[in-house]
Amino acid sequence: MPGAVPEPLLVVEGLRKYFVRGGLLGRRVVRAVDGVSFTLERGETLSLVGESGSGKSTLGRLILRLYKPTAGRIVLDGVDITWLPEKKLRPMRRRLQLIPQDPYASFNPLRSIGEQLVEPLEVHGLAEGDEAQDRVLRLLERIGLTPAEEFYQRRPYQLSGGQLQRAAIARAMLLEPDLVVADEPTSSLDVSVRAAILELLREFKERLNQAMVFITHDLATARLMADRIAVMYLGKIVELGPADQVLREPLHPYTRALLAAIPRVSRRHTTPAIELKGDIPDPSNPPPGCRLHPRCPLAQPRCSREEPQLVEAGKGHFVACFLVER
Repeated sequence: MPGAVPEPLLVVEGLRKYFVRGGLLGRRVVRAVDGVSFTLERGETLSLVGESGSGKSTLGRLILRLYKPTAGRIVLDGVDITWLPEKKLRPMRRRLQLIPQDPYASFNPLRSIGEQLVEPLEVHGLAEGDEAQDRVLRLLERIGLTPAEEFYQRRPYQLSGGQLQRAAIARAMLLEPDLVVADEPTSSLDVSVRAAILELLREFKERLNQAMVFITHDLATARLMADRIAVMYLGKIVELGPADQVLREPLHPYTRALLAAIPRVSRRHTTPAIELKGDIPDPSNPPPGCRLHPRCPLAQPRCSREEPQLVEAGKGHFVACFLVER
């Protein structure tokens, strides 16, 4: 209707994923993602940042329904896909694509690059035969894998890391998805090729008006790519807001600690630096109350008893910290 506000492309509500692990000491429940909520608009990039073990990659795979959630909701363009059986989910797969962190692990070493790029076109009924091959060759040319006919015939081990990551991007973009989850797509690449890969992702995103969940531990990369940043710690989002605002005026102690760890030529800060103690706790036994309190130098007695909720500290800027509430 005229004047109506369009619905977000993606709505995530109270999403949880618990893994049950067994061992000599018995079973334990790993709370990889533990109550995450956010929305994502068309054409918007949300970057998930945090230490290893914070739940970023698990959340990305939940959104794509590569993992079945333990609880919560995932709504894509008005359709609740949380519990859809695989048969009904398959038509939605075309709209949801993953760019993996390790491209070598995502390609079959026994098949050519061209065969593996043609396959999703055929599976989803978009093209087959010579038409599918022509579409793949045109895209290989576009992403800089030239001569395209030669790269089409190569096996994955005959490509460099940067070339294979370009092929992984091409495989995802061939289907022109609405939502892409890029799971640290440049972390295994040399610095010399990272900028080219990021620019390639931006080009596709703008041309296709895609939404993107960009997972990274590199805050500088997050700032380059993201419209908004969500900072994750031990399965929860602790700060969420516009990228420039979160990085320029971080409000959560964890975000401030991540920024303080970045080497700088100038040590002038708008906010005091925070140094955390120890390592991230075991997600199978998270601390009570605020999960950061055992490591946080600003922790108060209340932090060990009560769990802070995300509250809006500024326009679109949400923080889960009792200090901000006050």
